Amino acid sequence: MSRLPIGSAAVAAAAARLSYAGLRRRPPGGAATWSRTNHRGEPVTLLEGPAAAIGAAAGALLAPGLAGRERAALILAGAAAAAFGSYDDLAGRGPSRGFRGHLGALAHGELTTGAVKLGGIGAAGLAASVLVRPAGRSRAASAADIAINAGLVAGAANLVNLFDLRPGRAVKVTLGGGALLALTGRGAQAAAAPLAAAAALLPEDLGERAMLGDGGANALGAMLGTAAAVSLPRPARIVTLAAIVGLTAASEVVSFTRVIARTPPLNWVDMLGRRPAVVAGPAAGPEPAAGGGSSSRAVPAGDPAAPAAAAPK
Repeated sequence: MSRLPIGSAAVAAAAARLSYAGLRRRPPGGAATWSRTNHRGEPVTLLEGPAAAIGAAAGALLAPGLAGRERAALILAGAAAAAFGSYDDLAGRGPSRGFRGHLGALAHGELTTGAVKLGGIGAAGLAASVLVRPAGRSRAASAADIAINAGLVAGAANLVNLFDLRPGRAVKVTLGGGALLALTGRGAQAAAAPLAAAAALLPEDLGERAMLGDGGANALGAMLGTAAAVSLPRPARIVTLAAIVGLTAASEVVSFTRVIARTPPLNWVDMLGRRPAVVAGPAAGPEPAAGGGSSSRAVPAGDPAAPAAAAPK
């Protein structure tokens, strides 16, 4: 494994913790704007998400071994994903729809917040991919790299969000993905900031005091996707993108939570550090996809639908 850059990782972790403390003291729009009720009927805050994005961006500014345009791509992808994800967190209403639901609504003339998020993160992924495209390649090869990398950024942003259904799960996925990237040449330099920011806020998530929400999960995933685009050779990027697409498609018909619960090693990792799970009725159908995230784990505090809708987390 390549050595993690201690400096940028430390900055990311410190900035994430400081941002979280500051946001808790003065939450934009008031604490109620960011408050949700979880499956235990307890309040959690979505402010972990913006704090994670701020910390990861601060660390990326100092990432060693990366060109300026690569650092810019990391920050752009993370900031845009955080902005569009937080918009969906705060403005979204109703049940999660997944890709098919959002696109179906769009086909019928309804623009959902999830569809806005999908378009915004997709555009940011494309812009980040233009920034990190390899120089000196043919036009066709350059276009192929841009398409692959844009898919990695947007796809990873959505995939991490799909796992934000239980305390600590999306953070653990981020740590696992960052650790795998750290095995590659420049993967440690590119992934250190989101990895450290996520780790710094893991206690809040596991303690069920806060949650990443779409804003945080999308931001961390987008930055991991950008790190993959920066550090992996094309064959590895294609394989990674195929895995992301496969898992995303599976999420439309298979419950990740059920699969994890029925697989002892995965369940052990999933429960590590968590409070005992609440015994509830049969799990719902497939996990919500892009635009699910926070609404699948918790609902706005005071919402009369809270007891029924907040079950997953």
